[in-house]
Amino acid sequence: MIIRTSLLKLAVALSLTALLIACGESEPPVPELSFEESFQTQLINAQPGDVIEVPAGVHEFTRSLSLNVPGVTLRGAGMDVSILSFKNQVQGAEGLLVTADDFTIEDLAIEDTVGDALKINESTNVIIRRVRTEWTGGALTENGAYGIYPVQCTNVLIEGSVAIGASDAGIYVGQSSQIIVRNSRAEYNVAGIEIENSTYADVYNNIATNNTGGILVFDLPNLEVQGGRATRIFNNQIFENNTPNFAPAGNIVGNVPPGTGLLVLANDDIEVFENRFADNNSVNLMIYSFVLGGRTIDDPNYDAYPEKIYIHDNEFSGGGTVPGHKALAAWHAVTGMDTPNIVWDGLIRAGGSGDKIVCLANNGEESFMNLRGGEDPTAVTYDTAAHQCTLPRLPKVSFEIAGDD
Repeated sequence: MIIRTSLLKLAVALSLTALLIACGESEPPVPELSFEESFQTQLINAQPGDVIEVPAGVHEFTRSLSLNVPGVTLRGAGMDVSILSFKNQVQGAEGLLVTADDFTIEDLAIEDTVGDALKINESTNVIIRRVRTEWTGGALTENGAYGIYPVQCTNVLIEGSVAIGASDAGIYVGQSSQIIVRNSRAEYNVAGIEIENSTYADVYNNIATNNTGGILVFDLPNLEVQGGRATRIFNNQIFENNTPNFAPAGNIVGNVPPGTGLLVLANDDIEVFENRFADNNSVNLMIYSFVLGGRTIDDPNYDAYPEKIYIHDNEFSGGGTVPGHKALAAWHAVTGMDTPNIVWDGLIRAGGSGDKIVCLANNGEESFMNLRGGEDPTAVTYDTAAHQCTLPRLPKVSFEIAGDD
């Protein structure tokens, strides 16, 4: 009886299914892809010349995104309305990784990634316009290292962008050439804007504030690309960069003292002009060698000494009240004085003359200190006479930029 009843029920069910099909009823619809799935599919299937739109809204992602097709544009509706959120990320080292030439990204935000927010690697012709990267929980060691992060790239434009909360650098361009960073804001990062091991960079019309260090121009050893030089830093507002250093242990930027405005490390041919420096509590502007403080070098190809640093027509006010670098702190303990606006460590390569390593001109009521190696706080000098000189002006960085006026 039980078997007969079950068979009867099955027959009725099959009859009803046949009747529904005959009446035109369709099979259950296939579930739609999530935005995360559809967006990554668009990136995978992109063709050169494609424009991939990011609509307004907060779009949640749990895994890294990647793009390796040249000539693609990612375009949102605005950095405060089109948001790629990775707050629940469980897989991947970046938010978005791009390894493609002729790439443009504009008018969107990338938030709360586990690692770097936007990394662009080995690409030529990169345009980053009105992009915001942010860790919304504040300045935390657990935040990702880099916000906007082109590395080993050529022809890089970053403009109108915002970087907040990176535990290394908010806007970082490394081992690259032909770089423009302009009209952007970096805030509450360890390093606000950093140009590292790169050549021919213009950094201008930016705001760097509330970082540990406002702007860094570094050249470091043991990297594939070395010989950082020819960077112009001009028309920037560099003020109140006094956030405690929250870099993870072992990071080179973990050595940057809170209160650093502009730091030039082992770079050559640097021109700093028409900037406003204010209230950076350790030092407004410091230039030093990689070997200051006894640091050793194990890279025979590395040039550890900055040379031809031209600082002119800047405005300085406040700052220097809490000297943080080891050599500055030792000097402050002896003198009780505030750090002068411009500090040079005074170290010169073996056989060098020291002539025109640092030139100063038209910086208003500038104050200056030569640490003379930083070993003896009583041996420093303040005289600017040897530094009243000029250097050839560096050329404007110029390359063809799509959509530029």
